[in-house]
Amino acid sequence: MKVLITGAAGFIGSHLCERLLARGDTTIALDTFNDYYDPERKRENLHQLRNHPCCILSKTDIRDAEAIDRLFAEHRPEAVVHLAAYGAVRYSIGRAKLYTDVNIRGSINLLEAAREIGVENFVFASTSSVYGNTKHLPFVETDPCNQPLAPYPASKRAVELMGYTYHHLHGLNFTALRFFNVYGSRGRPDMMPFIVTDSIVNRREIVLFDGGQMKRDWTYIDDIIDGVIAAIDKPLGYELINLGRGEPVIMTDLVEIIEGLVGHKAILSTPPAPLSEPKITFADIAKARRLLGYNPQISLKAGLRQFWEWYQQAVMN
Repeated sequence: MKVLITGAAGFIGSHLCERLLARGDTTIALDTFNDYYDPERKRENLHQLRNHPCCILSKTDIRDAEAIDRLFAEHRPEAVVHLAAYGAVRYSIGRAKLYTDVNIRGSINLLEAAREIGVENFVFASTSSVYGNTKHLPFVETDPCNQPLAPYPASKRAVELMGYTYHHLHGLNFTALRFFNVYGSRGRPDMMPFIVTDSIVNRREIVLFDGGQMKRDWTYIDDIIDGVIAAIDKPLGYELINLGRGEPVIMTDLVEIIEGLVGHKAILSTPPAPLSEPKITFADIAKARRLLGYNPQISLKAGLRQFWEWYQQAVMN
């Protein structure tokens, strides 16, 4: 299969490229290598793939509709996995124009190009943040998700809705995968497991909102990639599907595990949570199990141990 991956040099994208190439697929790896975080880290993520005969690298901005159209027309991918976006809930506050431009307008460019050449399946990386402060626990896909807490989840929800329009009008298979707190090797420096680990190593203060009592559904990268590949391989019409672990963990427990791995205590600050932060993320993964055969395997302790091994090699050396 020929698969176009946007955001291919990022955390999730680079892992997905590796897995698809390992099973014999051709990947069109698209990224802008922007400076949201160090572009050198992104280049390093794809370093081993640069000379792979089945990996086509493209430095392209999804906001450039003409460039996207040319790329699709030239390579004619059978499937698209759209990971490229500005992420992070808190960073999005005050940057609604940027998030609209990249996350919404860029996504429309991809949907239009996919429609034009008849892409068989479009898999979209959405987020658990679309659930906001829902009272329905665990988070289930039938929740209306109509009260996002920041521009980032609002932009993701907008693309989910536009995906339905393209399915309804043009017959495009569109699956939105709502990722829950993904972590693992190559994790972005603005993600909490990296922040906690790096802060403990370098003796910096860590901000844990609400006394560290907020809960997150941490999901290891390998489990997420299993779910993404299952979605690529199974066009479903139009679906919204949670990809999490289904086991919320108190933030202080996450910190304690990392303290044990690093061998130092964390320095904590525990202010009240801002309005952009939900109290809990908690995935109902029954639908993912049923439709995708999704079955997350890696516990938080095991996943953080693997993350720590990567951190020592990639960041400390």
